[in-house]
Amino acid sequence: METRLIDVREYPEFAAGHIEGAELVPLGTVDKASETWDRSQPLTLVCRTGRRAEQARQTLAAKGFQSLNVLEGGVEGWKSGGKALAVAANKPWSMERQVRVTAGSLVLASFGLGLLTSRKVFVGAAVVGAGLVYAGVSDTCMMASVLGRMPWNRLEKAGAWRHLRSPAARLGTSHRHDLGMLGMAEERSWSPA
Repeated sequence: METRLIDVREYPEFAAGHIEGAELVPLGTVDKASETWDRSQPLTLVCRTGRRAEQARQTLAAKGFQSLNVLEGGVEGWKSGGKALAVAANKPWSMERQVRVTAGSLVLASFGLGLLTSRKVFVGAAVVGAGLVYAGVSDTCMMASVLGRMPWNRLEKAGAWRHLRSPAARLGTSHRHDLGMLGMAEERSWSPA
């Protein structure tokens, strides 16, 4: 049985560079999307470095999936190994860039409104700053989560569906990938006991 390659990153990351043949299933949608998947089919999970792929592996293992692999080093490891990545023709800005522009705009707007109206509006800048500090310490960003739900960051809304999925996948057939091309030696395997 062929291995199915699942990329659990968000659409902007996927569009900026993904392993050819990967199927985009963002981490937040893995639980629901996997309800119709064959639990005996081998799955290789990939994200940027492996952290989110490991979270997806745990979710799928709890649902009874039997053959799960996490690509060691993720897309970054794949790229540093000299292997090519596919890039979408019309990709959105990176999430980091979107967060910087949004945070900067909110701080600038709070500052401007604070000068023109009430100094109480300066609290908005402090809230954005506190949120950025929390994002740095916790390695989670609420602003990125919100921005990820915007229409330009959604695969089906961005009009890029045809660029990122094979004809078979557009028809609803799972897009499979030959593990020989993935380099099995780079994977960490897991199977339930």
